[in-house]
Amino acid sequence: MTASSKASRSSRRRWKSLEAREARLAWFLVLPTALIVFGLVLFPAIFSVWISFRDVGLNNLNDVFNAPFVGLQNYRNVLKDFAFKFQGLRSMGAAVNSVVYSLSATILTIVIGLIASLLLNRPFRGRGVTRAIFLFPYVAPIVSVAFVWRWILDPRPSGVLNDVLLKLGAIESPKAYLATRGLALVLVIVFEAWRYFPFAMLMILARLQAVDKTLYEAADVDGANAWHKFWYVTIPELRYVLGSVFLLRLIWTFNKFDDIFLLTGGGFGTNVLPVLTYQFSFKAFNFSKGAANAMILLAILVVFLVAYVGVFMRNAED
Repeated sequence: MTASSKASRSSRRRWKSLEAREARLAWFLVLPTALIVFGLVLFPAIFSVWISFRDVGLNNLNDVFNAPFVGLQNYRNVLKDFAFKFQGLRSMGAAVNSVVYSLSATILTIVIGLIASLLLNRPFRGRGVTRAIFLFPYVAPIVSVAFVWRWILDPRPSGVLNDVLLKLGAIESPKAYLATRGLALVLVIVFEAWRYFPFAMLMILARLQAVDKTLYEAADVDGANAWHKFWYVTIPELRYVLGSVFLLRLIWTFNKFDDIFLLTGGGFGTNVLPVLTYQFSFKAFNFSKGAANAMILLAILVVFLVAYVGVFMRNAED
């Protein structure tokens, strides 16, 4: 028997072995998911990077793979655009708005979630129903709750808030709350915190219920009051959960498009980078400029993540 025939038989045995069949089955089961991830996540991400260095518009959309290479010109155009850059407090630009909106909404979300979780951690009648009610903003469809808020803040006299304030004599004429620069940004931050505080509440509440009760008993023996127990027992026990929730909410809020778009459309000082990406791509039809703006958004987010993870990991090691 020749060496080649022995090698052939050995390879056939390996091909028919149980381990090889299990490996083929595993690849067969993973393949559909891998194709979906590649088609809907990896390829669009790589293609966006490629487009950001090309000149792609409606004129050559049918031949996008042959679009001319322009280098960093799209990035320079974005950085010079009045809608992107900081021009003073009355026009902060989408980049500064994104930072202010994301950080403010994330911090407010965690604060409200922490307060709600501390309240719901206490035993009282109807606690289960109250928890379910608190979850409503998070589980309700974004379109419905956004339009409810727009109805409440409607600038006409029929708007809920205007109607109430007019009847109370607090205002003399209806106000356009979502069309007032400065106030509109505050309102979208409040809306974001109201909508997503249940997520923070659930995470924090789960950790609160796992805190060792003997820590509070020891604090009582030492004569600690409620504030001391909160600051020196509860907060240290929650620090990793609070850090994780902050990181997740910051990422999600920084990439948020639908909330602001449905409330203000990005107008009146509420324009952020995700909305600006939409405006460049599907209003100005400058797809390469929109892709460059998306890459700048990604770069800013990576800087935040690296800085935060560095601080968080250093504190964890300490």
